[in-house]
Amino acid sequence: MNQQTQARPNPVVDWSVAASTGAYLVRSGPVVPRAEAERAVTDLRRLAVDAESHVRELTGLGAGLPLPPAEVVDRPGWVRAAAAGLDELTSRALDNSRTGPLAPLVAGGAGVQTGVVLAFLGARVLGQYDPFGGPDKQGQLVLVAPNVVAAQRAMKVPPPDFRMWVCLHECTHRLQFTSVGWLRDYFADEVSRLVGGLAESDGLGELLGRLPETLKEARRTRAEGSLGLAELVQSPQQRAVFDRLLALSTLLEGHADYVMDAVGPRVVPSVATIRRRFTARRQGGGLLDRLLRGLLGVDAKIRQYAQGSAFTREVIDTVGMEGFNAAWTSPNTLPTRAEIRDPQAWVRRMHG
Repeated sequence: MNQQTQARPNPVVDWSVAASTGAYLVRSGPVVPRAEAERAVTDLRRLAVDAESHVRELTGLGAGLPLPPAEVVDRPGWVRAAAAGLDELTSRALDNSRTGPLAPLVAGGAGVQTGVVLAFLGARVLGQYDPFGGPDKQGQLVLVAPNVVAAQRAMKVPPPDFRMWVCLHECTHRLQFTSVGWLRDYFADEVSRLVGGLAESDGLGELLGRLPETLKEARRTRAEGSLGLAELVQSPQQRAVFDRLLALSTLLEGHADYVMDAVGPRVVPSVATIRRRFTARRQGGGLLDRLLRGLLGVDAKIRQYAQGSAFTREVIDTVGMEGFNAAWTSPNTLPTRAEIRDPQAWVRRMHG
């Protein structure tokens, strides 16, 4: 008897391979006495709820929504959670047409490579809100306890202050997606357009054919603050989608950075010291670490924090928090990439 089943899209990346590879390769965390480790986990779970209350009070977003706790994990746990969320997100972009005889081989090889990337990031990420993660695929806030402890120790700042500061940032991301009803689907649709375009065989062939020219362009634009290869290997259509995603990501990160520092003085006494030392830590690292960060786009992410935070601050200084929150009205009210660089242009468009 034949049964009809809904086939899952053939993945570009085998995410089970990525998860197992990354979890195996990721470095172990700092050696911490059991009592201290348990206290860190307990604090992070509690502070994730407290932090979002403070964020809601400042931003005016999310009134009446539930306040769920965070999932506190170790480094392999973050790798597995990240792989699961990415699997859910990217699977939306693919269909059953990717069923060629080499597809499993490509997916498996890409899975190993992606696992190496996740292992590198798994030793650095403090936390994240994944709008497609969790058991029900409806969103999950994950905090990586050993990385929070390692960063706090390296910067020599008070543990309770730093844990709250991290929670403020990540809870802002959770609130962005849970309080703005259309944001999750909009983000998924844009990623689908980008990944779906790259997955097309003709698009991939064109990409490979332009690779020598692209590498030259990447070297030429390096000094201009370009995002490098990731930004240059796209068709005009993909570039338009990429620009919208980049503008959104910059807004989300900058807004979270602004909020964590704006709330900070009331609930994080050492916020100024933490910000100064954390910024220096973001920019530091050895030669190999800097090379890997550049290849993975981490340095571009750091620039996003600064640019997005400057946009948020200038808009709020000009039209207040309520005026800034107009950005969350619809996809059409989000700032463009050009407006992120010129906040007053967005203010003029939205507020005349």
